[in-house]
Amino acid sequence: MGESRTELISWLNDLLSIGYTKVEQCGSGAAYAQVIDSIYGNVPMSKINFSAKHDYEFINNYKVLQDTFKRNKIDKPIPVDRLVRCKMQDNLEFLQWIKKFWDINYPGTPYDAEGRRAGQAAAPPPLHGAVTVGAARGTASRAPPASRTTGAAQTRRPLGGAPRAASASVPNETIQALTAQMDEMKVSVDSLEKERDFYFSKLRDIEIIVQERLAVIGDAQEQSPEAESETLKQIQAVLYSTEEGFEVPEGNEPPLDEEETF
Repeated sequence: MGESRTELISWLNDLLSIGYTKVEQCGSGAAYAQVIDSIYGNVPMSKINFSAKHDYEFINNYKVLQDTFKRNKIDKPIPVDRLVRCKMQDNLEFLQWIKKFWDINYPGTPYDAEGRRAGQAAAPPPLHGAVTVGAARGTASRAPPASRTTGAAQTRRPLGGAPRAASASVPNETIQALTAQMDEMKVSVDSLEKERDFYFSKLRDIEIIVQERLAVIGDAQEQSPEAESETLKQIQAVLYSTEEGFEVPEGNEPPLDEEETF
C-alpha cells in the first residue's frame, strides 16, 4: 500500500522546496518533472512552467516530461489527459508511482531544487477546474429568486377576473425532454473529447518520429532513400491508425495501395 496523501505532499515539499497543500496541484506536471530531474539531472528545467494556470501550459510541461522519460528509457505511460484535469485520485496514483520510482533510483546526492529552477517561483498552481465549478455553483446559489426580480410582477392581476395561482411545478414531459437533451449532449461531448485525444496522440507520435529522424540525419553525412521511405511509412501508419470506437470520416480513407504513396 502506497503512502498517504499527507506523507506524499510532505516528501514532495521537502525534496523540491515548494509549498503544495494538495495532491491535485501536481496536475500541472511541474512537480513531476522536477522529481525526475532530482534523479537524472537532465530535465530542461527552463522549459518547465511552475506558474502554469491553463491546460495548454500544463500540456507543455508534460511534453517535456514525456521527452525526459524517453531519453532516460523510463517505460511508463503518462496519462496526460487525466492528470491535467487535476483530479485527486488520478494524481494520487501517479504521485505514488513517482515516489516508488524515486525510492529505487534516487542517487542519494543532495539536490538543489531552487538552484535547478534558476529562481523560478514554485507557487502552487491554482486548481482551475475545481475553482471554476465552485465559482459557478456559488454564483448560482447567490442568484436572487425569479419571484423577487420585479415588484410589479408580484402585484399584477389579470384584467376582468380573480388572480390565478401560478404553477409551482414543471410538467413531467418537459423534464423528460430536457433530461434526454442533456444525455445526448453528454454523449456528444464524450465523443468529441475522445476524438480530440485520438488526434493529439497521433500528432505526438508523429512528432517523436520526426525528432528521431532529425537526430539521425544530423549524425549522418548522407540520407538513405530506404531509411527515408521507412520513416514516411511509419508516419503514414500513425496517420491511418484507428482505435476501437473511432471511425475514419467518409472521404478520408487511407489509400489502398501504399506503394503509390511513395
